[in-house]
Amino acid sequence: MTAAASWPSVEGLAYGGDYNPEQWPRETWDEDMRLMREAGVNLVSVGIFSWAMLEPEEGRYDFAWMDDLLDLLHSHGIAADLGTPSVSPPAWFFHRYPDARVTDKNGTVMGFGGRGMASHAAPEYREAIARMAGALAERYGEHPAVVMWHIHNEYGVPIAEDFGPRAVVSWRRWLEERYGTLDGLNAAWGTAFWGQRYGAWEHVVAPAATATITNPAMKLDWARFTDDQLRECYVVERDAIRAHASQPITTNFMAHQAWNTDLWKWAELVDVVSDDHYLWSPDPDAHVGLALSADLTRSVAGGKPWILMEHSTSAVNWQGRNIAKRPGEMRRNALTHLGRGADAIMFFQWRASRSGAEKFHSAMLPHAGESSRVFREVVELGGHLKDAAEVRGSEVEAEVAVLYDWESLWAQDLEWRPSDDVQFRERMRTFYERLWRDGVTVDFAHPDQDLSRYKLVVAPASYLLTASSAANLTRYVEGGGTLLVNFFSAIVNENDAVHEGGFVAPLRDALGLTVEEFLPMREGDTAAVRWTRGAEVELPSDVWQDDIVLAGAEVVAENISGPGAGKPAITRNTHGEGVGWYVGTKLSVEALRTVVDAVYADAGIEVSGLPEDLEVVTRRGAAEDFVIAVNHGDDAARLPVAGKDLLSGAETDGELEVPGGGVAVIRTSRGTGGDGV
Repeated sequence: MTAAASWPSVEGLAYGGDYNPEQWPRETWDEDMRLMREAGVNLVSVGIFSWAMLEPEEGRYDFAWMDDLLDLLHSHGIAADLGTPSVSPPAWFFHRYPDARVTDKNGTVMGFGGRGMASHAAPEYREAIARMAGALAERYGEHPAVVMWHIHNEYGVPIAEDFGPRAVVSWRRWLEERYGTLDGLNAAWGTAFWGQRYGAWEHVVAPAATATITNPAMKLDWARFTDDQLRECYVVERDAIRAHASQPITTNFMAHQAWNTDLWKWAELVDVVSDDHYLWSPDPDAHVGLALSADLTRSVAGGKPWILMEHSTSAVNWQGRNIAKRPGEMRRNALTHLGRGADAIMFFQWRASRSGAEKFHSAMLPHAGESSRVFREVVELGGHLKDAAEVRGSEVEAEVAVLYDWESLWAQDLEWRPSDDVQFRERMRTFYERLWRDGVTVDFAHPDQDLSRYKLVVAPASYLLTASSAANLTRYVEGGGTLLVNFFSAIVNENDAVHEGGFVAPLRDALGLTVEEFLPMREGDTAAVRWTRGAEVELPSDVWQDDIVLAGAEVVAENISGPGAGKPAITRNTHGEGVGWYVGTKLSVEALRTVVDAVYADAGIEVSGLPEDLEVVTRRGAAEDFVIAVNHGDDAARLPVAGKDLLSGAETDGELEVPGGGVAVIRTSRGTGGDGV
């Protein structure tokens, strides 16, 4: 069968969340329908953790309750995103197939009673999930309530790696397919070091716990293998569904929050991209991390609208300190996702659970009930999304790309790097936050992608950069692009081997330099950089300096203290029609301001000049634009824009005041406001 259009058949913007009615008596379901309609809910995800109820014994299905539920939802005009329950096999499965349990790197076999996945390599698991997915699709493939299929739940969280004997067999097979011969494997892993050479495939083991660190090239391949195995399990279920049903199929990602799935590859397998996002409560500016994840999700979706499958109405339950959202914060979070491309705003979950590990997790309908502040805000948000329905289908356009490669993340964050203080996510967040505070909307991109349409490409953490990716970036600069590269980039190839020619060698032409030696600093030490391009400025730095060897680049800043004192810190190089910038020391968000201002000038990018707390993104429609404004500050902010605020109905002929903590969705004629932000 051919798949339906990639977007589920829901009118307007989708709104709702995970619904787990099996936790409640039947009479509660009718109350849920009433309250869902009051809140404006039009889509719920069901069945995600329901394997034990759908198949109480192997081969014996009980669909009666699901029949009732889907009929009830349809009668109330609520669509269903029907989940397959493969994330949580029932107790009988593990009792009957004990070898399908996951083994951790220390050899401990994981028990039943939590949440996660069975061994991804176990044939019994793959056969069982195919049967379940097929049975659901055969029964509900034409049910009018079902508009989308939802496979598994958050692949790789909390279980991704399996070191058990089934996985090791698959691992050897995977390696043989990748390298062909043991000579190929030994060369890729550099096994001449420490006498690790393999003479037979059966000698190859999983990178479990060892006396010292494990071969890093081996661990990098293990991350790739694990991701491939998870995707194989997804395909097993997808194909079983597609044999009986034509609705779009998805699985919920966790962009920038789960590290073990390469979403560039996953996005090729789903009909529509969806993502889960939860604020990290220790971060006082967690809304910036939210924006990062939303932009990353839109980017792996190829710029197309996507589904926010889960976020929270208030506190979560799994962090050390689960901070409740303040009044209005949920609305700001939701509208930020909308502005950055989400056409569906959903939560975990509809009704708060009374039992289990997540009973303290917030919900659309909290324990306090319909009289609560949270539920009132849920109803208000439902009204906003109904008012903003015409935003659906519009897309975000960006002039700047930030390079993001999961394989580089896996490689950079392995052990025994020059400094534990240099981490992929920290550098990514720092550079993204500088752009965010400047009001610059970004896409994320893989280093191999066509980058020609971007005025500026930023590489905050490209430790692993293949020769082909480096050539792609060099061509980008030659063609007139502006490239900004952070230190500890272009260091190793796809096998975590240092590039021939040394550090940064593949980008020598684009950047006009190489790096002779890393000069990391002791914990707590600080240094300073003297910026000499234009007005002289002193910028604080810490953690890292490079011993830069110039090969044509001009020095625009030098280290004035630290182990690299007197050496270049920041450089600029003209190559072809474009410019390559290099930052050879660790700068904060604030210190980066001076650097990126000069980079913007080279790239021809104009910043908005708006207050930093006023987050503004434009979505492009077929004939009109939609400017989504979210004020994270306490004070009102003025936005130069002409059009109609779809939320308040107010018309503006040139300027709109967005109150402190407020939001607005302004429909504008093309070119009358909001472009470039």
